[in-house]
Formats: sequence, structure tokens, C-alpha cells
Amino acid sequence: MTPSMSRRTLIGSAAAALPAAALGATPAGAETGPASYTQTPSVTKDEALFAQWAEAPGTHPLVANIARAGYRLGSRTPRYKTVARVTDFGARADGVTDCTPAFNAALKHAGERGGGTVIVPPGTYLMTAPVFVHWSNVVLRGAGKDRTILHFTRPLDDSYRQNRQSTGNSRWSWTGGQIWFITQERKARSEAEDFAGTEGWLLGDTLATVAAASRGQHTLLVDDATKLKAGDLVVLESDNPADASLLKHLAGDVAGAQTYDWPRRAPQLTTGSGGQYVQYASLQWPVRITSVEGRLVRLAQPLRYDLRPSWPSRLREIGPAVHDSGVEQLTVRNELVAMTAHNKHPGSNGVCFQAAHDCWASEVKVENCDLGFGFTTAKSCTLSDVVVGGRSAHHSFACRMQSHDNLVDGFEIEAFTVPVPAGAVHHGLNLEGLSAGNVWRRGRMAEGTFDTHRAMPFENARTSITLVNNGRVGGSQASGPLFGARIAHWNVVITSGSPYAITIGDVAPRSVTVGVQGVTGTVSELPADFAGDLENLQTDLGVRPSVTDLYQAQRDHLRLH
Repeated sequence: MTPSMSRRTLIGSAAAALPAAALGATPAGAETGPASYTQTPSVTKDEALFAQWAEAPGTHPLVANIARAGYRLGSRTPRYKTVARVTDFGARADGVTDCTPAFNAALKHAGERGGGTVIVPPGTYLMTAPVFVHWSNVVLRGAGKDRTILHFTRPLDDSYRQNRQSTGNSRWSWTGGQIWFITQERKARSEAEDFAGTEGWLLGDTLATVAAASRGQHTLLVDDATKLKAGDLVVLESDNPADASLLKHLAGDVAGAQTYDWPRRAPQLTTGSGGQYVQYASLQWPVRITSVEGRLVRLAQPLRYDLRPSWPSRLREIGPAVHDSGVEQLTVRNELVAMTAHNKHPGSNGVCFQAAHDCWASEVKVENCDLGFGFTTAKSCTLSDVVVGGRSAHHSFACRMQSHDNLVDGFEIEAFTVPVPAGAVHHGLNLEGLSAGNVWRRGRMAEGTFDTHRAMPFENARTSITLVNNGRVGGSQASGPLFGARIAHWNVVITSGSPYAITIGDVAPRSVTVGVQGVTGTVSELPADFAGDLENLQTDLGVRPSVTDLYQAQRDHLRLH
């Protein structure tokens, strides 16, 4: 560990002044919920670490800038005028009428007229196929998750189509939804490719090439800015070269990343034996432009990684995407059927956001599911006050295929009414596939763990969460490392005593484990991908940190500065 990375430097220099927000109450106008800070007479280790982050929020070696996760970088979701009711299109809460056509017709009516809210009155509605939200600025709103129930009688295998890999595994085990936010173009492409091609953005033209830049920068130098303007959401795309130099960088450039056998151990991320997944041929990060001055382009968020000549970068059109749409105040209730063997799930799913940005689900419950809530190449979406319940699930939450800057705020995984059967697995809070900037906060988990499904997610956080910790980590061995750099597990209470997958000081490069309480040990029980010094920090175990919510603390700091 270099001198600048020493633990003494990271947490020992507590004499440095903390930002004002770290020593007082949450400022007026901050989000509701528990206070970010607890007043203490002296600077604690977590406060000192946070103060160091606050000095240069985009460049700290261990702590990522997660303050802009969520809808419109953390903004409140809008309320649209009512433009339709599903009952106007033939829906009846009588337990007999198939209401699927009415729901889809009402959403189409709203979407083709520029958007608005589709109301679902109280009652239980029989649904025999998925509901597709293909349009932007459209909201499906019930009367409350205890009052409006959508009872889906068939899984996606039976109601839509089967979706099998060559191994026989079902892709519905980790993607797709009974309420599915996806453009018609993205859906049609997936069907044409039999779901074996890309899952994410249908990227458009290259708008500009980008010069070298450093992590933490807001401003880029481009070759030609004439096609760029303030307010645009573009995709910053960087080549993922065969030498794995980009991947090594995303792993924090630790020594073990240099010696890791990328072609053999991570062929899905690289061009090694077995072939690279097409989704990983480039790193793709959607980001909004705030200003253009000559050839200088300012971004709404700081860079999460360097841009180097050895992995050329460009700004591209994001292509077709659902945005500013949501689902609110209802329950998705799948027919109760037995959970299948691992990865053979037929698609008794909940809500999925695919190739979508700035969308949301609020006050939604999903019951009896294979996948509860899914992000598949999603950007800046918010799940708030959401619940997974009923019989055992495979993925309660999945965040995959380069999903970035999403927020899950105020969530619960209830105790399963039917336990996980032999041959099946429940994961919990899933991260995978080069996903970054995602946050889970203020959660209660009677089931599951902090699942990291390989393909090296980086710069993500789970904070202010209480869990039993009884799930399992998964992921294909061909997808490479479990963790990239700057994963934060911060203020976590474990009621079972198990540190499994929560205390990650032995496996996660350049990451932090702060204030994990209730554990009887510190070993993650996960296989270490990188040899040698991981240059990370594990501190304040068994102690409730003064900075109780890393996300809220960062937002408070940036609001005041």
C-alpha cells in the first residue's frame, strides 16, 4: 500500500476539519428519513473517512461518489395529469375478466398522446400476460399496494415466450417483468435475435470523440461539439481492449489485477476462450450534458474512471429508450406455483426496467416471484417503498448489464411464506455486469444477502440496511471478478451473526466496509479473485457509525457546497 493509501492517512488524520454537514442536523429541505449524521463530541473514524471524501468527492481512492443516484440525479418524481382509467378500456376487478388487453390499451392511449397517468381503481384484476410500458412520460397508478392487486396467472414462459440459453437455463430467471418498461424497438430486436444478442441500449450515431481525462473530472474535451447541447443524455462509450487494461483500471489498478488471468478466468468480459459477451465489448455510461462551450463539454456527474488513449472513447446517441415513466401504489401478485430449480425459472416476475432511464416504481409490492424488481441496462431509476414477499424468490432485486446510478430507497424483503427448496437459491440484492453508481439504502431483509454476481460491478453502495443474511452469492465463473473498485458496505446490521458477503475486506479491491454490526467474524467466505494487497479498508466493525447513511450524507454535503 502506497503512503497515500495507508490506513493512518485514510482514517487517522481526524484532526482535519469535517464539513459542516457532518457535524450537525440534516439541512432544511433534505429528503425525509433518518438523519445522515449523529452528533458526537469527537471525530470518529467514519467521520474522518467521510471528511476525506468530501475534500474531493469524485476522486477518493476507496469511496465512490454516489450522491446522484436515482431519478433525475436524485430528484423527486413528477405527478402527471390523469388521462385514462383501465376501466374505460374494459378492465373489471371481478376475478373473471382478462384485463391484460385493457391495461395495454390504456397505456398505449396515454403514450400516444404524449403521456399522463393511467388510473387503476381498487380491486383485484386478472392478468394473463405481461403489461408493456413502451412509452415515455406514462405512469400506471393504483390506489395503494393493499387495495390494487394485479393477479398474473401465468409466467412469461407461458404468456409471452420461452427464453432459454443453450445450457437450458431460463433468462427469465434474471430479467423480464410482468410490468415491463421497454421500448418497442428494443423488444422487437430481442425477439428477432431470440434474446441471444444485446440486451441494452440500441446506440445511435457517434456525436464526438473524447480526449483523455481523469476520474473525477466533470469537463471533457471533444473533437467537435456541434452535435452536442446542454440537457442531452448521451452515452460515454469506451473500448474494452483485449489487454484488459480498462478492466484492470476498474479493479482499482491493484497489483492482483495486473497478474489476474483475464482471458482464462473472465472470457465473458474479455476476448478469451469462450468468447466475449457483446454487451461487454465496450463500457457504456449514460450521462447528461449540462453545458457546451466550444469544444469543452461539462457533465452532470464526475467521471467514474479514467479515459485513456489505449481505450478510445466517444459520445453516442442513446437510441430508443423509455424515460420518465413509472408504476405506483399497487401489488403484482403472481400465481402461487412451486419455485423451480436454480436458473430454470419460468418468469413469475415483477417489474423490469430495460434500456430505460429516469423511471421509477413507488409503493409497489411483488409477490410469489422469480425476479422481483429488475434493472437491465437501466440508468437513474428509483425504486422507493417497494416490497418483495410471498413464496421464495430467485432474485428479489437484480441490477445487471451495465445498469448505472439507480437508487433503491426504503425497501423490504419479507420472510418467505414458502422457503427456498432444495436445488434452488435466493440471492437478495444483486449487482453484476460492470454496473456502477447504484445504491440500496434504508432496507430490511428477512431473506437474502448482498449478492455480487461477477462481471465486476464497481462504485456501488449498500447503506443503512438490516438483514438476517441467509442468501447466497452467484454468477458464472466465466464472468470474472466478483468486485471492481469502490464498493461500500456502510452501516449494516446483521441479526444472524454471519458476515458472509457483507464484510468484504478480504475480497473487494479499493473498497470499504464500515460499521457492520452483529457479526461474529470478519471473513466474507467468498473466493478472492485478486492476489496480494487489495488496498481496502474495513473499520468500525460492531460499531454504529456516526455517518449512518452514506448516500444521504453525500447529498447533504453536495447540497451545502
